[in-house]
Amino acid sequence: MSLFTHLLACLLGMGSWVSINGLWVELPLLVPQIPEGWYLPSYLSVVIQMANVGPLFVTLMHRFRPGKLNETAVIYLIIGVGTLAGLLLAFFWRETAVVAGAPRSVALLALTFFLSTVDCTSSVTFLPFMMRLKPRYLTTYYIGEGLSGLLPALVALVQGVGVVDCVNGTASARTANGTVTYELEARYQPANFSAEVFFFFLSAMMLVCLAAFLLLNHHPAVARERQSPEYTNGVRASDKRADPFRAVDAKPRSSFGAGTYSWRQLFYIFGVLAWVNALTNVVVPSVQSYSCLPYGNKAYHLSATMAAVSNPLACFIAVFLPIRSLLVMGVLTVVGTGVAGYIVSMAALSPCPLLVHHTSGALLIWRGPPVEEPPGGGAPLVEEPPVEEPPWWRSPPVFAWIVFVLTLSYVKVIIGLILRDEGHSALVWCGAVVQLGSLLGAVTMFPLVSVSSFFSSGDPCNTKCP
Repeated sequence: MSLFTHLLACLLGMGSWVSINGLWVELPLLVPQIPEGWYLPSYLSVVIQMANVGPLFVTLMHRFRPGKLNETAVIYLIIGVGTLAGLLLAFFWRETAVVAGAPRSVALLALTFFLSTVDCTSSVTFLPFMMRLKPRYLTTYYIGEGLSGLLPALVALVQGVGVVDCVNGTASARTANGTVTYELEARYQPANFSAEVFFFFLSAMMLVCLAAFLLLNHHPAVARERQSPEYTNGVRASDKRADPFRAVDAKPRSSFGAGTYSWRQLFYIFGVLAWVNALTNVVVPSVQSYSCLPYGNKAYHLSATMAAVSNPLACFIAVFLPIRSLLVMGVLTVVGTGVAGYIVSMAALSPCPLLVHHTSGALLIWRGPPVEEPPGGGAPLVEEPPVEEPPWWRSPPVFAWIVFVLTLSYVKVIIGLILRDEGHSALVWCGAVVQLGSLLGAVTMFPLVSVSSFFSSGDPCNTKCP
């Protein structure tokens, strides 16, 4: 194996979704400075789904004009557009224009559309490109794709995005003995560096992705790692015999790819793929704040960070356990779906989910910030009894998010390996189904989150539950 080629495959995967993942983690810094406020995530969800015009075009070209689309040229184009759009965001994200009588962040939304087109189209171009390399590098690509969410999250953590202090606000009550109770106000701490610097970082990451793609195409060390005649549909015959988890028939069972799987099995595989991506890309992330903030700001940030760590961790595990079993895939999907149901249920119960502020759940709840003296002196505030802070893994939202992302990320790798064995067109359809699942998830969750009042936000400083 070439470690150099593994590094390049990882960097290519990292560039696939780094721009949009970075934009999401930067929202707490952007929202206070734009006219849309916290309606911005809803607008971004719509814009990102509109960008599926890119993968739709590529998929239709592969279906009706096979061989006419220059895949390498498309990848160069989308990486270049992503680099330029990230650079322009650093200069123009604050710019507004009057639309329908109200100021709108036209530049931010328009540039987000181009970034989304780049990232969505990468699903149907980067994966088929990996067919040119030996199968082992596909798992490395998935590790890089997981890092595309982790790296921006870590940079945002250093930046100090979304760090909240609870400070005394207005007086809410005064007792007979003169004791005053004050409402706490959540105030965001200033960031260590600006959003402009963060967008320059995202643009630089796309440049790194471009350099990695250039080397994957032209470096002599990578040329030695391309597929040789001993591979059929990307898999050596010896590997097929040695893999006890792979279903192999001498006689083709369908006309799809290598014919390894029947049409019923293929519908099952693609159905699971769409379902898993709907959950991981849209459904559960759209209610993350509702499910975590009632347990405290620290639990919210830890759940986001540990979820970002779990994704590449699952891909790293797949390097050593490249299972292709449909049964294992189904079991892990059921487990991940069950945890997703728990997370969404806690979000629906927000701001008072299970065990929050209850004695029975004391070991699972984070302690709030220390209570300060009221401004200008006066009677002390009424304090709640302190609760001992537990290890991070014993906080319900953190543990649930780790299990959710770990299991379903591994399912995505299993499906990627299965379809990698079936050939180039199978990976094109893999990317198309990924985007279809995300689209269906967005269509389902947008009215629930943005239009109806089904979910209610929890206040990390003043949530009161019976």
